[in-house]
Amino acid sequence: MSRRGVDAVPVDTTAAVLEAVGIEGHEITSRTSLAGGTYNTVTRVTLQDGSDWVVKVPPGHSTGMSYERRLLTNEVTFYEAASAHGVEAVPSVVHSELDPGAPAGAYVVMTARPGRPWHEIAGELTAGETAALRHEFGQIVGSLHDVTGKAGFGCPAEPLGPLTRTWREAFTAMTDAVLADAERYGARLPHPVERIREMLHSASGELDEVTRPALVHFDLWQGNLLVTGEPGARRIGGIIDGERMFWGDPVADLVSTTLFGEPETDLDFLAGYASSARGPLDFTPSVRRRLNLYRSYLYLIMLTETVPRGAGPDARAWAWKEVAPRLVAALEEVTRPR
Repeated sequence: MSRRGVDAVPVDTTAAVLEAVGIEGHEITSRTSLAGGTYNTVTRVTLQDGSDWVVKVPPGHSTGMSYERRLLTNEVTFYEAASAHGVEAVPSVVHSELDPGAPAGAYVVMTARPGRPWHEIAGELTAGETAALRHEFGQIVGSLHDVTGKAGFGCPAEPLGPLTRTWREAFTAMTDAVLADAERYGARLPHPVERIREMLHSASGELDEVTRPALVHFDLWQGNLLVTGEPGARRIGGIIDGERMFWGDPVADLVSTTLFGEPETDLDFLAGYASSARGPLDFTPSVRRRLNLYRSYLYLIMLTETVPRGAGPDARAWAWKEVAPRLVAALEEVTRPR
């Protein structure tokens, strides 16, 4: 009997995908595994005809967070919706198979975007370059938020059920699912699950102000932003990893555009955003409370996923030190009387 790590033969999933889309071995110039992700297998493939692709294959196991089922459906939806709206910074989908039961499994093949992750070169940027990039970043995000979903609120992959008529229904299902995951995995949280659920539900009425399902990336940290160009001519080369997208409140993206920071102070981003969105961001009391609801949701994910991801002691200690106090603060703001 074959046992993993003893005599099992690893499956080359990328090769299976390339074969499925009609690419033969002699057509491949190079293959490079891309690090930085924590969920999918991602490989950059260059072909003899000059095509530069990224092949993404989900893991074969099902252990993970509830919202992570069929993530590639979300990613394909994000790129196609953004591209149809004229957003050039996202990859183009070349091939996709979203059925895990297909011969090569589920996969997406997309064009590679130019540049390096922003956080890798942040120390090389001048203040002027950073300001210009933040402005361009805001413009792109504003354009993304101008895209409207036609079928309702929630994740296109429908891991928690069909898209909903209201944002309150969708977001409540999302937070309830993460809390159920926390219970299932025995994740360490700063408050009991039921108490957190009560705190989130107490402010759910704010969500009814959201009546248009906008295209939300929800993972816009610097690792998913590619910067290209030489010093003095830097540009945003790509926005990638759209698999955690949903149709919802555009305010939710501000949780990651300034991860662990205050979006109201990101003036260059806000100026760029106002130039391309439906209007400037106005940080009303409702917007601030919704922002803390979305912070709470993200921080719950970050604390809970350490268990199914098998995070080591250093990663768990970091999450408890950096994320847990921020969850407590966000929940306090959610429940603070106006």
